[in-house]
Amino acid sequence: MIRVTLVAIFVVVFLIVSLPIQFVEFIIGRFNPGVKDRSSLAIVNWAFRVVLFLSGVSVTVIGEENVPKDEAVLYIGNHRSYFDIIMTYVRVPRPTGYMAKVGMLHVPSLSTWMKYLHCIFLDRSDIKAGMQSILAAIEKIKSGISICIFPEGTRNRTDEPLLEFHNGSFKIAEKTGCPIVPMSINNAGAIWENHLPKIKKAHVVIEYAKPIYVRDLDREQKRSVSSDVRRIITENYIKNQELV
Repeated sequence: MIRVTLVAIFVVVFLIVSLPIQFVEFIIGRFNPGVKDRSSLAIVNWAFRVVLFLSGVSVTVIGEENVPKDEAVLYIGNHRSYFDIIMTYVRVPRPTGYMAKVGMLHVPSLSTWMKYLHCIFLDRSDIKAGMQSILAAIEKIKSGISICIFPEGTRNRTDEPLLEFHNGSFKIAEKTGCPIVPMSINNAGAIWENHLPKIKKAHVVIEYAKPIYVRDLDREQKRSVSSDVRRIITENYIKNQELV
């Protein structure tokens, strides 16, 4: 329980201490949004790295060179842990928003940072609101902000490598022409979810597959892009099981 206590204390202290920093970031954003994006990214990256250190998490990364650095991308990954967000966010090369549950809006200070980081809040119980979230993600991509989505829709608690995908998220790449980066994450559940409430030392493997450019696909390939991405992530997930 020592790790979970240290992490909880750090997160609470950070969210409280960062309140005046959020105000400064707000002022910066009024005059130079680009500077605000970069500084918010750096601040939250630092906080996430501290959380990973306190949690005893080590990460092996494969294929990071496959992530385009000069344009916004759509990350598509499997999802077994809240730590998926922390571990992948510290590796993004440019401002990146995550699709998050709408309930996160009710968490003080944290929701403000999430808004500063271009996160999009999704209400899966409201179809119309869900479509608005997809449209918002499209606009983010067009403005140069990458988006990360876990299209299983919830954390996978089964023995299957992946749950079925919700295909609506792939419209983001189709409408913007941005590259899709398939992202497999192995052993994330071993940090916390597999033995709640304890946080335990764990080794996680993240692999970024080669980007898929939807704009270069023919009509038939576009129809199957969701299943193709799911297959790539599944294959890498199974392959990397032996590395954890």
